[in-house]
Amino acid sequence: MRGWWRELADLVLPADCAGCGAPRADLCARCRAALYGAAVRRVRPPGFRDGPPVFAGPTYVDEARAVLLAHKERGALGLAAPLGVVLAGVVRAVADAAGSAADGGPLLLVPVPSARRAVAARGHDPVRRTALAAAGALRRAGWSARVPAVLRQRRSVADQAGLTVARRSANLAGALGTSAGAGRLLGEGPVVVVDDLVTTGATLAEATRALTGAGGRVIGAAVVAVAEPEAPRAPGGAGSGGTADWNRSLRVTDV
Repeated sequence: MRGWWRELADLVLPADCAGCGAPRADLCARCRAALYGAAVRRVRPPGFRDGPPVFAGPTYVDEARAVLLAHKERGALGLAAPLGVVLAGVVRAVADAAGSAADGGPLLLVPVPSARRAVAARGHDPVRRTALAAAGALRRAGWSARVPAVLRQRRSVADQAGLTVARRSANLAGALGTSAGAGRLLGEGPVVVVDDLVTTGATLAEATRALTGAGGRVIGAAVVAVAEPEAPRAPGGAGSGGTADWNRSLRVTDV
């Protein structure tokens, strides 16, 4: 019910631009151009070095950060469409990089699941909503794409803020599983794991483990945005061993 009211509000109430605050525009032309114009890049998150390739759109700053937060935390549901366009472009980069490995059935965009309590608090599942919008954009461009929601949270995890790469990986180990019948659905085509943001890559690694274990052929991961590495701090300074450490080891390269 909460999500329904939010969708109605998006249609009838004036809104400021989620990116810059310009009045009466969910997303103004300048911010839309900033999102759409960002280069798609291959990223190498430190917690996912041995997995399939990960591609991302804009860096998680400025307009991209504001738009993602507005969609995810403030229920600006109309932003799923432009975020889906960005994600669709990233998925295409994953498929292009996979080459012939991406052949044989529709692209299966598998969203990383949100915790039930988070979905209840927000009134929607932002990653699944964005994945559905991306699949629609891909189909309009002539690609075959589906969104099987086969990943499930098997247990709760601790808050990841401030954890090192190793601790994030340990926190997430075994946290995801798949639904009944996932093997049949995953056998229909190549799998692309999708999320809205990548930091260490630990979540993508756990999702890939669960999907591969269920018989999925994961060809890569696609995320809307990538966290910006922080400037190095002095050895032993505040935050040593925590957020700054894994941010420093996050390498970003253009395609």
